[in-house]
Amino acid sequence: MKKIFQTIIILSAVIFSHTKSNAQTDADAFRYSGTSITGTARYTSMSGAFGALGGDFSGLSTNPAGIGIYRGSEVTFTPSIYAANTKSTFLGNQTSENKFNFNFGNAGLVLTNKLRKDEGSEGWKSWNFGFGYNRQDNFHTRVNFEGKNPDNSMLDYFAETAGSQDYSSLNSFYEYLAYYTYLINPDNDTATTQYSPAITEYGQTQRYSKEGRGSKGETVFTFGGNYNNKLYIGATLGINSIRYSEESTYEEITNSNVIDSLKSYDFKQNLTTEGSGINFKFGLIYRPADFFRFGLAIHTPTWYAMHDDYKNFMTSRFIDGQTYTAESEDGSFDYEMTTPFKAIGSFGFIFENMGILGIDYEMNDYSSTRFNSTNYGFFDENKLVQAKYDVTHTFRVGTEWKYLNLSFRGGVNYTTSPIKSTYTFSGSDYSKIGYSAGIGMKEKNFFLDLGYLYSQSNQYFQPYSLALESVPGVTNDVTTHNFVITCGFKF
Repeated sequence: MKKIFQTIIILSAVIFSHTKSNAQTDADAFRYSGTSITGTARYTSMSGAFGALGGDFSGLSTNPAGIGIYRGSEVTFTPSIYAANTKSTFLGNQTSENKFNFNFGNAGLVLTNKLRKDEGSEGWKSWNFGFGYNRQDNFHTRVNFEGKNPDNSMLDYFAETAGSQDYSSLNSFYEYLAYYTYLINPDNDTATTQYSPAITEYGQTQRYSKEGRGSKGETVFTFGGNYNNKLYIGATLGINSIRYSEESTYEEITNSNVIDSLKSYDFKQNLTTEGSGINFKFGLIYRPADFFRFGLAIHTPTWYAMHDDYKNFMTSRFIDGQTYTAESEDGSFDYEMTTPFKAIGSFGFIFENMGILGIDYEMNDYSSTRFNSTNYGFFDENKLVQAKYDVTHTFRVGTEWKYLNLSFRGGVNYTTSPIKSTYTFSGSDYSKIGYSAGIGMKEKNFFLDLGYLYSQSNQYFQPYSLALESVPGVTNDVTTHNFVITCGFKF
């Protein structure tokens, strides 16, 4: 048990071992390739169905032709309160966690340049310019689950991935930490080095907690025009940003009371990701009749420059009172990420001065997300993304009805699963459905809007995997609530 005589050798190996450990996985491709409905209160309360309606700043990140609908200049600002609840089911046990965040969903300015005073004359009516920020996704979440596993341990995973390597060649972010804290030990009676886990009798309690923070946003520069009140065109240059941090702790507690045996251990991982990118959007809206519009928009892939910082920690505790700790070096990695091309088709219906109805369809191919670096090929990661993920189809419907200076809004949205059926478990396919509602008050030069969006999805997570046996996973029922208020001024 007490391998004191190895301590100096082990410590030397920690100092001189610098095995690179990429933090990028297919989960990152999923996290950064999609968007949520957030932004102005009007956009949020109508579930983002503005592709053919236009006239809302957050719509510039959907169909930039919507800027041509504006008849006057406007400035908007949207604070938001976001809440996420995760109900986890693991080995028959259920837990629930909440996470709250205050943020800004939108800040934007639209300037209109009218070209003709006579509305009855033919030609271009106006050229408009928009500049500002739209939040595109929230990454705030908290997860916590536990259960007794009668079949295997994460230490089996560390022993399996260690294989027949000499301890000095083990990955210093994972297997080497387990070796240094005596959680996996070399078999001395084998011809080649093999490792055995410190847990030999299963039934131990497994616990996991994770807290995620961050967001994805876009600064837009949009230019568009209105031709004859029939054709509206626009283009957006999007400067995108990603901020994400994650702290997770995995723990196992044994049932053993035998002196020299393992009592418990924990494995902690810290990750911080920052990224900046660029994309282009092009769109049009055509109005063949006063009551009907249709819109088309395409989004180029977003090309990101990404940077990760990460570090891992491991602590083991034994029945005889011995405790061992180890930590990896500070890891960092620069790479590129390309997220998918998107296409959006929309219909809009105008019911004179009484109300509007918008219907959007969006296609997003998650399997086309790619990682790249001059120092690492990402062959396995990109191959898994291509095999595991699929094209998603998003449908958004939103409506608004007016009474005096008040507007009442509602909407629904649904996104199909981004994961192919062969990779889904227990009905957790990551499809998402949402419902929204809101109200607005409009005066001559000022408007105030309130919006709310509820969203629900089912997700699945395995803390580790083994080559020859199944590992229990957790199903997460994730619901989010987004409360937004927009203040706007027209001039």
